[in-house]
Parts: sequence; C-alpha cells; structure tokens
Amino acid sequence: MPEVTVETYSDDHAGEAPVRGFLHRAAASSGDALVLTHGASGNCNGPLLVALAGAFAASGLSVLRCDLPFRQTRPQGPPSPGHAQEDQEGLLRAVTLLKEQLSGRVFLGGQSYGGRQASLLAASGLSLASGLLLLSYPLHPPGRPAQLRTAHFPKLETPALFVSGTKDAFGSVQELETAIKLIPAKTRFIPVPGAGHSLLTKANRQKLPETIVETFRMFVEES
Repeated sequence: MPEVTVETYSDDHAGEAPVRGFLHRAAASSGDALVLTHGASGNCNGPLLVALAGAFAASGLSVLRCDLPFRQTRPQGPPSPGHAQEDQEGLLRAVTLLKEQLSGRVFLGGQSYGGRQASLLAASGLSLASGLLLLSYPLHPPGRPAQLRTAHFPKLETPALFVSGTKDAFGSVQELETAIKLIPAKTRFIPVPGAGHSLLTKANRQKLPETIVETFRMFVEES
C-alpha cells in the first residue's frame, strides 16, 4: 500500500514539533505498528528506513517513519546535546498517535542517534512501546571506547533487538555483546557481516531489510 504523508499537531501541546513523516499502512494489517526514525546525520528518507518500512508493511506491520524534532528545525547537520529531550518527546508523541489510530501493539525503533533516543525514552518508563528495534546503536563515539552510552541500560525493561555491522566504528561486536548484558529485559543482537554504521552494503542491500523484519517479528512474538 502506498505511503501516506503525516504531519499532525497536538492541540494540547502548542509549540511542540509535530509528528511528521510517512505512514506505510499494511494491506493485511495485524493491527501492530512500528515508529521508525533516523540517525544524527540523516532523515526519515534514509535508504535503510525506506526499505524497512516497505518490508514491514508487506509483512503485515504498519510503519510510521518520521523526522525527529531536531531535524524539523535543522534541515542539515547533527543535533546538539540540548535536542535529546525534545527528540524523545517527539518519539513519545509518535507512539501515542499510532496507539490512538491502530488497535495493536506499537514498537519503537531507530537508526543510530534515533535508536539511542528511543532506548532512553523506554528506560524512562514513558515510551509505551512493546519492543525496541535498535539499528547501529552508537555505543560510543568512534575512537573513544571509554565514552560508553550505556548509563540507562540497567533501567531498560523493554525487549530490545540490536542490529549492528561488524565493521561499525561506533561499537564492535564484542563491545556490544558486553554492553547488552547490562539490560534486564530480553535482548537479542544480530551482527551484520562486513557492514559499517549504515548497515547497507552492495552485498546485503536486497536481503537485509527482509532479514531484519523476519528476525524482529519473531523476537517480539517470543518476548
């Protein structure tokens, strides 16, 4: 089913960034849905997000791929540290919107920075999401392995599937496997051979989105 442009403002929260993006409604919907967002240097039109949205919708799970608030006010460039809270609130509004429109569970996911904000929101206890899809989680800045972004992991009680490339400079396979053990909720880690931070390569471009969709759907059914 074709994607539908979404830009929704809340009457109760004047001045807040809208939920802005594209809704891929599943033709044979299970009633479940996924909010999917982007990294610090991208937007919701990133190749991986577009491919995943189509693959998820074809599998029966609707997807809202959306721009974080920082990207709505800053068309280019990375977010500042001060954007984090606003971006988490934007994700919360997106999850709430889907819960109002659809009958099933709502999951939350993101690539790199977007996934980190999704996990921070979930660790705060406010996300309302039934599961997390964390693509290329930025465990630490490249070349600075001591600066781990895991302080919230012990508070994360939402099941989380991590997908990361074996050549990702933001965290090695071993580093991620060690860090994920801090999370009390059910987790699973899927390494993508030969992939860097973007996850997509010439070799996996056709198969990876379907593999992620199949793995995530099995993961949340087992959780």
